[in-house]
Amino acid sequence: MANTKASLKDIRQIETRTEHNTRVRSRLKTLARKVKAARETGETEQAKEVARAYVAASDKAAKSSIIHPNKAARHKASVSDLVR
Repeated sequence: MANTKASLKDIRQIETRTEHNTRVRSRLKTLARKVKAARETGETEQAKEVARAYVAASDKAAKSSIIHPNKAARHKASVSDLVR
């Protein structure tokens, strides 16, 4: 257990950040599944729309260091054919 007020505050901040980061990662996974599903069904307009949302969310997560920038670039490259 924490011994100082500063340590207790650190614990609270870590819990808050962890919860936020988990929500962001979960949203990324959900969007990735939607991109895959739209690609398989052949709905091009919906696939493009979801792919754009996925790319934007990946960029934002990479910018705030929730995911690694190279991971975001790799995933963006895999859906780039749908964005065009």
